[in-house]
This record gives sequence, structure tokens and C-alpha cells, in this order.
Amino acid sequence: MEEIATSDQAIHSAETALPIEESAMVAIQQPRLPSITVQPLPVPMLVEAILYAAKEPAAVSAIALTLDITIQDVETALHDLNAAFEQRGVRLQRHGNRVQLITAPEAAEIVQKFLGLEENTRLSSAALETLAIIAYNQPVTKPQIEMIRGVNCDGVMTTLEARNLVQELGRADSVGHPMRYGVSFEFLRHFGLKGIHELPPVENLDVLPKETISDEPEAMRNQEPPAPAQQPTVLPSPAE
Repeated sequence: MEEIATSDQAIHSAETALPIEESAMVAIQQPRLPSITVQPLPVPMLVEAILYAAKEPAAVSAIALTLDITIQDVETALHDLNAAFEQRGVRLQRHGNRVQLITAPEAAEIVQKFLGLEENTRLSSAALETLAIIAYNQPVTKPQIEMIRGVNCDGVMTTLEARNLVQELGRADSVGHPMRYGVSFEFLRHFGLKGIHELPPVENLDVLPKETISDEPEAMRNQEPPAPAQQPTVLPSPAE
């Protein structure tokens, strides 16, 4: 019985098998997919794609390494993108050597509405004043900030750090090695700035709304505002 079953299986396999010539013909007749030549994208488009895919601000040097081009090539591409984005709903935002894509500040209200975000971004007068000191003097330490404001800044600094509006820039070489602070990408996003270069000139700061003025003594409020970080800043002596 086992021999009969084996013979039947062999006959069935022989009947269903295609002749060698027919199998070869089927293989030959199968259509071939046309070859597709992928044209390389221009450098600005590649840079834009990297920034779009990046989950956090990308370093210019990292983009250059990825594309196997020079940093100057990346800078040129960023310049071209910056000009092109003026007519679109996105912008380039840069802080130091890092850059990222953001939505246009003019579209903030619409984007917040679409995402269902509640507007809860108001800052206190003390926080705004402290941010101004940091932005125009970075890198700056907390003792230096307190010397300028004349009050303790622990609570304000905690709030600013919790909101990611400031970032640590390493410790100073002075006594005690206090931490130095500067503004962050979130600071730029919060105020709709492309970069630190868009901060208003120091001489225009006296036109800020009154609600941004703190409750400090009149003499302290009339002091000259701190100079930009590019210029040496002479900090006032602590009150005796």
C-alpha cells in the first residue's frame, strides 16, 4: 500500500510540473520594471529636509558632515532658505551654531487654535526684567543678575528654567564657580524671534510698557540698561 501511494504522488507531481522549456518561457515573458534614475536634490532642499525631520535644533556642523559638504555650503543654503521662507508659513530660527524650522510668528494664533492649545504664556514683570538682563548680558551668572536687579532672583530663575526660557552655559571661572545662563530656543519661540540679532537695541528699551517695570526703588529703575553681550558690561556694586 505504501508503494502504491508513493507511485501516485510521483505521477501527480509529474502531471502538474511544467516542462523545462515552458518554465523558461514564463520567466522570460515576465515584465521588467523600468529603471528609475533619482535626480539629486539641491543642497538647500536637502538641508530643509534634515531640519524638517530633526526632533531638535540641528548643529550646522552636523548638517555639513551628513551631506559631506563644507560649513560654508550649509550657511549658503540656510541663507537661500531664509529668503525663500519669507513667502511661506515657516521660518528658520537660529541660536549660535544650531538651527531649526518653526512656524511663522504671524501664524501663532491659528496654529494654537488648530492644536487646541490654551494661551498661558504671560510672564510676570520680574521674569521679563530678568530675561532682558540675561538676553543682553549672556553669559551671565545669577549673582550678577541679582546685583543688577537688587533683589533675590531664586524664584524667578526657577520659573524661567521650568519654562525652558533660559539654559545653563557652564560654570564661570570666578570664585565659587557660579553657573552662567543664557536664553534658549524656547525664549526665541516665545517672543517670535529668528535669533538674538532681532532683539531691539538697548537704547529702545526705555519704551517698554510700564507693566514690565518691577517694584524696585525709583533710583534703581532709572539706571542705564545693561549693554549687549558683545560689549563689556560694568555691573553695579552691591548695595551697602
